[in-house]
Amino acid sequence: MQANKTVEINGRLYDAVTGLLVDKSTKSKEKPVSPAIVKKRAAEVAAQSIHTQTQRSQTLNRRAAKKVIPTVARRPKTGQHMDITRSSKIARFAPHPVAAPENKSVSTPDIAPKIHPLVARAHARMSKPIISAAVSKTSKQIKDEAISKAITTPTVKPAKSKRGFHWSRRFTIVTAIFAVLIIGAYLTYVNIPSISVGFAASQAGINATYPQYKPDGYHLSQPVTYSDGTVTLKFKSNSDNSQYSVIQTRSSWDSSAVLTNIVKKAAGDNYITTQESGLTIYSYDNNATWVNGGILYTIESNAPLSGEQIRHIATSL
Repeated sequence: MQANKTVEINGRLYDAVTGLLVDKSTKSKEKPVSPAIVKKRAAEVAAQSIHTQTQRSQTLNRRAAKKVIPTVARRPKTGQHMDITRSSKIARFAPHPVAAPENKSVSTPDIAPKIHPLVARAHARMSKPIISAAVSKTSKQIKDEAISKAITTPTVKPAKSKRGFHWSRRFTIVTAIFAVLIIGAYLTYVNIPSISVGFAASQAGINATYPQYKPDGYHLSQPVTYSDGTVTLKFKSNSDNSQYSVIQTRSSWDSSAVLTNIVKKAAGDNYITTQESGLTIYSYDNNATWVNGGILYTIESNAPLSGEQIRHIATSL
């Protein structure tokens, strides 16, 4: 038999039409195959032969096919009625419904609504026009504008502010020292007589003092003279040659001894005795003498001193 009419299954040849075994050597050994099996095998062989060939595509070409448009039943327009067959048994039909008229009246509330302040501010803020951002300028444009502005604007020198005087620490110290020196010099000048008398008293060895009172128009004539146990102060007039001296001498006399040894020897009975602040003052011929605390005080004068002035001098020593 030809090769194209046989089928080889498991190393055995079968007839493609009848399905019978072709190999005679094995025919006696195998059981006969039923016609149904042979038919099934023949179908399988035919299917294999069909699938080995290239088949034509059966896919639907959508480009060539027409688009299917679904049909929709059209509704009647407004105002049109459909033709409906009415039954002869129906005598009355319901009238077409009529829409109720709209009530356009709007009730006004008793109190009008008010806008909250926050909402009003928000609305005002939103209603403001938005200012568009300034167009950015190039560096050259900014430089040119600055140069032109500098050229056109006249240059005005700023007025120099007047600086107030400030006390520096050094100036303050110097001023304070200078003020102390001035005050010290003034006090020294004022107290020069007392200083001079104190120096002379220390040299003379007595407790001499400077009178706190002096008549107007007189001043201390420098220097203060002194000797052992004696200090002499001379006061001169500012207008003429009149003067008086205050002599302080160490002495152990009392008022009676002064009267006997000095006053009566110089003036006799022409003297005046004055009691002032526990002192016994003897005045005679513009002169005066008294004793106090172991010191004999004597005023010798060619100046017209009154008795009151002499008493003030005596009580101020």
